[in-house]
Amino acid sequence: MPTRIFDIHPHIISADTARYPVSPLGGKRSAWSEHRPVDFEQLVDGMNAAGVDKAAIVHSSTTYGYDNSYLADSIALHRDRFAGVFSVDVRAPDAPQKIRYWVGRGLSGLRLFAVGSTVKTDQSWIADSATFPAWECAIELGLPVAISMRQEGLPHLEQVLTRYPQVRVVLDHLLHAPIADGPPYAEAAPLFAMAQYPNVYLKFTSAIVKKTRDGRATPESFLAKLLSAFGSNRIAWGSNYPAVEGSLPDIVADSISTLAFLPHDDQENIFWRTAAALYPALQA
Repeated sequence: MPTRIFDIHPHIISADTARYPVSPLGGKRSAWSEHRPVDFEQLVDGMNAAGVDKAAIVHSSTTYGYDNSYLADSIALHRDRFAGVFSVDVRAPDAPQKIRYWVGRGLSGLRLFAVGSTVKTDQSWIADSATFPAWECAIELGLPVAISMRQEGLPHLEQVLTRYPQVRVVLDHLLHAPIADGPPYAEAAPLFAMAQYPNVYLKFTSAIVKKTRDGRATPESFLAKLLSAFGSNRIAWGSNYPAVEGSLPDIVADSISTLAFLPHDDQENIFWRTAAALYPALQA
């Protein structure tokens, strides 16, 4: 069992829509944010009950678009326990200025949203030259860049990684790569191929924990291949709470139980050390 737990993928939604208006990316709000929202105080209560020490809260683009105000306001007085991962329109001419603004508000990670439950885009924009100033700004400020995307878009991401080998990229939800085919996990070959880039990290979320038990997949065979390719020091755990059903204590318990067979050092890396390396604000 890990000695500490850092969650790098919870979300928060405010009930105060006057102060924090709903304006989802793509014009369609995510169902979870509407039907089972959790505000900052509720997240703190859930973390306390689940034994989660710290968290890098991920801005909900499918609720607030590029307005990260609720996230910034929520963690302003709690920097000892929280980091914030924000979103901006990286293709906009003022993207670097917006990035600097949110960093100035205390946020310390950038997230790009190319594909998700409510957004399906042509992922080629990831490597559009219009995004280059944003990538360069992230490198200058030392920001890890999390990205929600799918395997089909990886050739575009590889263009960025080749151009900017210094940038640390975190692949949300392991790209939701298909793994039900089981060993040797041929359908997830594009995901495993990303291990060649030493600056690519993986976000191993609760949704993927559950997928390791689908079809011919098993936690033992999948994690063995994943750790062999990436090493546990490039894998960080995230709850995805409340975007997935269940209480945070239940989500945490299932993740700990599923990964309990791993050596202790690997559990430590996945559950908190990698998170601390990606988001130094969590080390305070």
